[in-house]
Amino acid sequence: MADQAHVSHPIYNLLPTEIDGVNSLVELALDLRWSWNHRSDAVWRQLDASLWDLTQNPWIVLQTVSRDRLARVLSEPDFRKNVDALLNAKRHSEETPAWFQRQYPQAPLSCIAYFSMEFMVSEALPIYSGGLGNVAGDQLKAASDLGVPVVGVGLLYQQGYFRQVIDKDGAQQALFPYNDPGQLPITPLRQSNGEWLRLEIVLPGYSVWLRAWQVQVGRVMLYLLDSNDAANFPAHRGITSELYGGEPELRLKQEMVLGIGGWRLLNALGLRPDVCHLNEGHAAFAVLERARTFMKDTAQPFDVALAATRAGNLFTTHTAVTDGFDRFAPALIEQYLGRYAREQLGLTPHDLLALGRRDPGDPSESFNMAYLAIRGSGAVNGVSRLHGKVSRHLFEPLFPRWPAGEIPVGHVTNGVHMPTWDSAAADAL
Repeated sequence: MADQAHVSHPIYNLLPTEIDGVNSLVELALDLRWSWNHRSDAVWRQLDASLWDLTQNPWIVLQTVSRDRLARVLSEPDFRKNVDALLNAKRHSEETPAWFQRQYPQAPLSCIAYFSMEFMVSEALPIYSGGLGNVAGDQLKAASDLGVPVVGVGLLYQQGYFRQVIDKDGAQQALFPYNDPGQLPITPLRQSNGEWLRLEIVLPGYSVWLRAWQVQVGRVMLYLLDSNDAANFPAHRGITSELYGGEPELRLKQEMVLGIGGWRLLNALGLRPDVCHLNEGHAAFAVLERARTFMKDTAQPFDVALAATRAGNLFTTHTAVTDGFDRFAPALIEQYLGRYAREQLGLTPHDLLALGRRDPGDPSESFNMAYLAIRGSGAVNGVSRLHGKVSRHLFEPLFPRWPAGEIPVGHVTNGVHMPTWDSAAADAL
């Protein structure tokens, strides 16, 4: 991470750090390695067995248990020895070269930015809904195990995805529990002078401030943005309220925060990704912001910047039907991105809309985020061999007169992070 920003303790942290050993527990609780490495489970169970069984969240356990209980348990030699051993093993794992460092010690690849609308790392961080988040979370964990230099970029939702309950009449009811940041295993990013790292993005007629958070996932860092900043008007604080919630206008603002705000966050941290991985088209605006950054650095026009940066962009599509791609009305794109296109990219609204259309000359055609991702990426892949074939058919309109088998969409078969999904009993068997 760059020198200009560092991680502070969480804003609600009232932990008694004067008790010897508490800082060690904090370090263990804020590394989500525990979501797949269960050697520390006994520690949290010993602090509060019932709360651990209910939440499976070490950070809640650590903040809820009494000072007397903490001091008493930490004074037990066997408990303290176990904590010290876990902490030493964690630090040793972080410092030991992993597969990537051993196989490619001279690799020029220094940073891969993985953008996704959702990440399923643990139930303790409910900012996901299903398959897309499962893939994203598992890939971050696998990158940690392998030592691949990945950073994740996503959104911190105030409510996340809804929880389903069935009422007495058999109908589904949707509940949106509040994600209290103080009870999530996350830390705010702060400047070296203590100021919270916040970013400003300009929307039509107003600015929105975004707060930045960090989640440690083993060796990998996941950065999250949220709009619930006191400097924002109440309506704007809700931009990151719900995952996949609201009308197209809210979804467009969320995707601007993810793509444009996410790339600006990486720049603010001093990170210059070699590869930008778009996990679905939601994050496609990162293509534009990456090109804008290149324009600023080199004084080149947009078409040169896009050609120069697209080779380092990768688009993974998960959708198997045309209707699954996010589309926005031309007027909405012009309203929210017209000024950005003119002043930051040197593009007319028509030129911007053409990047997301099959037929650039059709003023009625909506703006397709997957089309923008394809035109801004050097490689495109589906998530299985069959899905690659289906995707070539879906994107055929963008490649007229191309043989179907030569449409440039490949595939990388989805896998899972096995330590997350197996069990001690399965391992023994």
